[in-house]
Amino acid sequence: MDFLRPASWEEALAAKAEHPTAVPIAGGTDVMVEINFDHRRPEYLLDLGRIGDLHEWETGEETVRLGAAVPYTRIIENLRAELPGLALAAHTVASPQIRNRGSVGGNLGTASPAGDAHPALLAAGAEVEAESVRGTRLIPVDEFYTGVKRNALAPDELIRSVRVRKAEGPQQYSKVGTRNAMVIAVCAFGLALHPRTRTVRIGIGSAAPTPVRARAAEEFLAAALEEGGCWDNGRIITPSVAEEFAGLCAAACNPIDDVRGTADYRRRAVGVMARRTLTWAWESYRATAAGTEGAA
Repeated sequence: MDFLRPASWEEALAAKAEHPTAVPIAGGTDVMVEINFDHRRPEYLLDLGRIGDLHEWETGEETVRLGAAVPYTRIIENLRAELPGLALAAHTVASPQIRNRGSVGGNLGTASPAGDAHPALLAAGAEVEAESVRGTRLIPVDEFYTGVKRNALAPDELIRSVRVRKAEGPQQYSKVGTRNAMVIAVCAFGLALHPRTRTVRIGIGSAAPTPVRARAAEEFLAAALEEGGCWDNGRIITPSVAEEFAGLCAAACNPIDDVRGTADYRRRAVGVMARRTLTWAWESYRATAAGTEGAA
């Protein structure tokens, strides 16, 4: 196994173009596990650790441009207000040591259906900035996952950043695991309310071959909120609406039985998480709306 260590982004792109099978490594929290267990034996490792741009972020008017190697700890400490769903997801990642090294870019590169960041990225509405010597393109996160541990990157492309919409409303994240820490998700659920467009986005992890959205559930809930005038009056969501929403989220799953849980359990758990995260997010929205009215 050869070790490539470019000093700049341009050198990294050139190395990836010359060696398309080279496996990028920054934090190494996924790659080194696979190598240590002999599940993967790449011909080349492409170390991106010296490229400072990948460890930085920029906060714009509508989006946050998150460098591919920004560790989860930095998201928790610095971007909780802008990216609350992703910050909540980052809290659930493994141990402090892993959170200090692991990154959203690494999660996307691995593209495991159980990756903790994926549901939050789907719910928030993110784009992956992929680059090669041929140029740059933005891939909507909905289109990024192409199969179990497969993604839409071309062989010569690297992830430079992730562009995530800043939260305009409450976001929530929930995860089921066999214990409280250092655990791969049995299933995970992200939800984001988008009051400006009066829409809802959902991301589900570890309950299908890829992370998925529950589009039927999103459309149903958005229509129910609109019909009830809930965005304007902050009316409580009825139990029947919450139950239907939960059922549609569970129906969006296509899980398997494995050592961490059965398919039936995953569907049931996704429905429970859907109801809970919706309740948490909507109560937060109602409280914010009430505060705004009081100030007016």
